[in-house]
Amino acid sequence: MRAIWKGHIRFSLVTIPVRIYNAVDTDQKISFNQLHKEDHGPIGYDKRCKKCNKVVSSEEIVKGYPYEPERYVIVEKEDLEKIKLKSTKIIEIEGFIDTKEVHPTLYESPYFAGPDGPVAVKAYSLLAHALRETGKVGVGKVVLRDREDIVLIAPLENAVALYKLRTPKEIRNVKEVPQLDGKTVDKDQLKLARSLIDSMSTKLEKIDLTDRYHDALREMIEAKIEGKQIVTVEEEEKPTVDIMTALKQSIEQAKTHKKPMEKAKGEKKKAVATNGSPRSRLGEAGKSKARKTKVA
Repeated sequence: MRAIWKGHIRFSLVTIPVRIYNAVDTDQKISFNQLHKEDHGPIGYDKRCKKCNKVVSSEEIVKGYPYEPERYVIVEKEDLEKIKLKSTKIIEIEGFIDTKEVHPTLYESPYFAGPDGPVAVKAYSLLAHALRETGKVGVGKVVLRDREDIVLIAPLENAVALYKLRTPKEIRNVKEVPQLDGKTVDKDQLKLARSLIDSMSTKLEKIDLTDRYHDALREMIEAKIEGKQIVTVEEEEKPTVDIMTALKQSIEQAKTHKKPMEKAKGEKKKAVATNGSPRSRLGEAGKSKARKTKVA
């Protein structure tokens, strides 16, 4: 794993040499090339000036900030290097907070932090354990890829993870969403909805988080490579049911699925856990909603 940043995490007088790594494996994504339809030749990225219509090289391109229509301030590489921020080499923890104070909409990208060399291991491990024991997370700033970002420093197993955060002003006001008129909710419907949520409560590890579209896409690509015909079967849409009837039927369905799990013992319980576990049921439920792709 290659580090993308090298520096220090510092809080008060404690300094820990660290390296930062990307937590997201981008190689898992399927990407496509743009091709010419007639001869399948790759389509190149044409860097063409919209003013003189000339194709330019990378050396002829500069960065410009538009301050008026058609008027720019040119920013050279040397100008950027003159910006000396402490956060280019040091992540200064400004304070420690409870995780619940950070709204989920602020989370952007995850990173892993690791000790930079054997000397840093002891202090690094101490930070990871202290964060886990206190239930706190640190908040600081770091310069990654030519911009300063707010980061949240949190424990992850026996390691430390960094989460790049958006600033609150980047998030739009949820009140701008149309049709949020704040109508009162029917008490009977609310009671049934809460009962349904309780009956479907589980743990994240038991939920099937497989990217079925990614798997189906890869299966389709492999089938086309082998010259097989792709046959797609559309699921029929179920008729719309009124909310009360849907809630009642959903609760009964949830109870039916849970009864065998509660009563089964010994070998029978083992069999049910294999074939009727929440994980397997959720997987089957998801499959019934998804589009089915078959290879002929």
